[in-house]
This record gives sequence, C-alpha cells and structure tokens, in this order.
Amino acid sequence: MINQQRKNIKVGSNVAVVKKEHQRSGELTCGIVQRILTNSAIHPHGIKVMLESGEVGRVQKIMQEN
Repeated sequence: MINQQRKNIKVGSNVAVVKKEHQRSGELTCGIVQRILTNSAIHPHGIKVMLESGEVGRVQKIMQEN
C-alpha cells in the first residue's frame, strides 16, 4: 500500500493519520506532515509522522502531495 512506503510521504503533504490512542476505533486525524519519524523504507502499519499540530500517528491516507 502507498501509505506503507516512506518514499511516498513528503514533508508538507496533506495526510490522514491514526493516533495510537485511536487505533482500535480507527478515528483519523488530518493534517500536514512536519516530520517523518519512521526510519525504515517500509512499515506494515503505516509510516509514523508528526503533523504540524504536533500530533503523532501512522499515515492511513495521503490526501494530496505538495
């Protein structure tokens, strides 16, 4: 999947992430990527990022790329 590959996620991209406390419910939080936190090229649960709001979560959807 596209959200599992680090190369597909850029700083400044508009994404939807699931925060750790919302993993069971699947509630998504939208925002702009400030930092990419996952070092590996692929992660099966999604790449972990920090949004400009300071929230941290794993990317579930890439809304648009800048």
